[in-house]
Amino acid sequence: MNKQKTIHFDQAVSDVVVIPRQEYDALTCAAEARADAAAYDRAKRDLASGEDELIPEEFADRLLAGENPVRVYRNLRGLTIQSLAKYADVSPAYLSQIETGKRDGTMTTMKSLAAALNVTLDDLA
Repeated sequence: MNKQKTIHFDQAVSDVVVIPRQEYDALTCAAEARADAAAYDRAKRDLASGEDELIPEEFADRLLAGENPVRVYRNLRGLTIQSLAKYADVSPAYLSQIETGKRDGTMTTMKSLAAALNVTLDDLA
Protein backbone atom coordinates (compact mmCIF):
# COMPACT_ATOMS: atom_id res chain seq x y z
CA MET A 1 0.00 0.00 0.00
CA ASN A 2 1.23 3.42 -0.94
CA LYS A 3 0.11 5.90 1.64
CA GLN A 4 0.73 9.53 0.96
CA LYS A 5 2.06 11.54 3.82
CA THR A 6 0.61 14.93 4.47
CA ILE A 7 3.13 17.50 5.54
CA HIS A 8 1.92 20.40 7.61
CA PHE A 9 4.12 23.46 7.75
CA ASP A 10 3.95 25.62 10.81
CA GLN A 11 4.41 29.38 10.63
CA ALA A 12 8.18 29.28 11.17
CA VAL A 13 8.81 26.80 8.37
CA SER A 14 6.47 28.54 5.94
CA ASP A 15 8.42 31.79 6.33
CA VAL A 16 11.14 30.91 3.80
CA VAL A 17 13.35 33.37 1.98
CA VAL A 18 15.31 32.42 -1.10
CA ILE A 19 18.36 34.47 -1.98
CA PRO A 20 21.22 33.95 -4.41
CA ARG A 21 24.19 31.94 -3.10
CA GLN A 22 26.54 34.91 -3.55
CA GLU A 23 24.35 37.08 -1.32
CA TYR A 24 24.05 34.29 1.28
CA ASP A 25 27.85 33.87 1.32
CA ALA A 26 28.31 37.64 1.77
CA LEU A 27 25.85 37.68 4.70
CA THR A 28 27.56 34.68 6.31
CA CYS A 29 30.96 36.31 5.91
CA ALA A 30 29.70 39.55 7.47
CA ALA A 31 28.20 37.66 10.43
CA GLU A 32 31.48 35.83 11.03
CA ALA A 33 33.41 39.10 10.84
CA ARG A 34 31.10 40.65 13.46
CA ALA A 35 31.58 37.61 15.72
CA ASP A 36 35.38 37.83 15.29
CA ALA A 37 35.34 41.55 16.11
CA ALA A 38 33.27 40.91 19.23
CA ALA A 39 35.70 38.17 20.37
CA TYR A 40 38.62 40.52 19.75
CA ASP A 41 36.95 43.28 21.77
CA ARG A 42 36.27 40.83 24.64
CA ALA A 43 39.90 39.69 24.62
CA LYS A 44 41.18 43.29 24.71
CA ARG A 45 38.78 44.12 27.55
CA ASP A 46 39.83 41.02 29.53
CA LEU A 47 43.51 41.89 29.08
CA ALA A 48 42.96 45.49 30.12
CA SER A 49 40.98 44.50 33.21
CA GLY A 50 43.50 41.85 34.26
CA GLU A 51 41.01 39.01 33.82
CA ASP A 52 43.32 37.48 31.22
CA GLU A 53 47.01 37.71 30.49
CA LEU A 54 49.37 37.29 27.60
CA ILE A 55 51.75 34.39 28.02
CA PRO A 56 55.25 34.77 26.57
CA GLU A 57 55.90 32.55 23.55
CA GLU A 58 58.44 30.40 25.39
CA PHE A 59 55.83 29.38 27.99
CA ALA A 60 53.03 28.99 25.45
CA ASP A 61 55.27 26.66 23.43
CA ARG A 62 55.95 24.57 26.53
CA LEU A 63 52.22 24.24 27.21
CA LEU A 64 51.55 23.31 23.57
CA ALA A 65 54.33 20.72 23.73
CA GLY A 66 52.48 19.01 26.58
CA GLU A 67 54.66 20.03 29.50
CA ASN A 68 52.90 19.95 32.86
CA PRO A 69 50.96 23.22 33.22
CA VAL A 70 51.66 23.49 36.95
CA ARG A 71 55.39 23.52 36.24
CA VAL A 72 55.05 25.94 33.33
CA TYR A 73 52.94 28.42 35.30
CA ARG A 74 55.20 28.04 38.35
CA ASN A 75 58.21 28.92 36.17
CA LEU A 76 56.28 31.78 34.55
CA ARG A 77 55.56 33.22 38.00
CA GLY A 78 59.21 32.78 39.03
CA LEU A 79 58.37 30.46 41.93
CA THR A 80 60.34 27.56 43.32
CA ILE A 81 58.64 24.28 44.16
CA GLN A 82 59.07 25.13 47.85
CA SER A 83 57.45 28.56 47.56
CA LEU A 84 54.51 27.35 45.46
CA ALA A 85 53.99 24.42 47.83
CA LYS A 86 53.88 26.86 50.74
CA TYR A 87 51.38 29.19 48.98
CA ALA A 88 49.16 26.26 47.99
CA ASP A 89 49.53 24.51 51.35
CA VAL A 90 50.85 21.23 49.90
CA SER A 91 54.10 19.43 50.49
CA PRO A 92 56.96 20.12 48.07
CA ALA A 93 57.31 16.36 47.47
CA TYR A 94 53.64 16.06 46.48
CA LEU A 95 53.93 19.10 44.21
CA SER A 96 56.99 17.60 42.56
CA GLN A 97 55.09 14.37 41.91
CA ILE A 98 52.23 16.33 40.33
CA GLU A 99 54.66 18.23 38.10
CA THR A 100 56.40 15.07 36.96
CA GLY A 101 53.14 13.22 36.36
CA LYS A 102 53.80 10.57 38.99
CA ARG A 103 50.64 11.58 40.83
CA ASP A 104 47.44 13.37 39.96
CA GLY A 105 46.48 16.21 42.23
CA THR A 106 43.15 16.03 44.01
CA MET A 107 40.54 18.59 43.04
CA THR A 108 41.21 20.47 46.27
CA THR A 109 44.95 20.51 45.62
CA MET A 110 44.54 21.65 42.01
CA LYS A 111 42.20 24.46 43.13
CA SER A 112 44.80 25.57 45.68
CA LEU A 113 47.54 25.48 43.05
CA ALA A 114 45.40 27.43 40.58
CA ALA A 115 44.69 30.08 43.21
CA ALA A 116 48.37 30.31 44.18
CA LEU A 117 49.38 30.64 40.52
CA ASN A 118 46.57 33.11 39.77
CA VAL A 119 45.18 30.95 36.94
CA THR A 120 41.95 29.09 36.42
CA LEU A 121 41.52 25.42 37.14
CA ASP A 122 41.01 24.96 33.38
CA ASP A 123 44.49 26.39 32.80
CA LEU A 124 45.93 23.51 34.82
CA ALA A 125 43.83 20.79 33.18
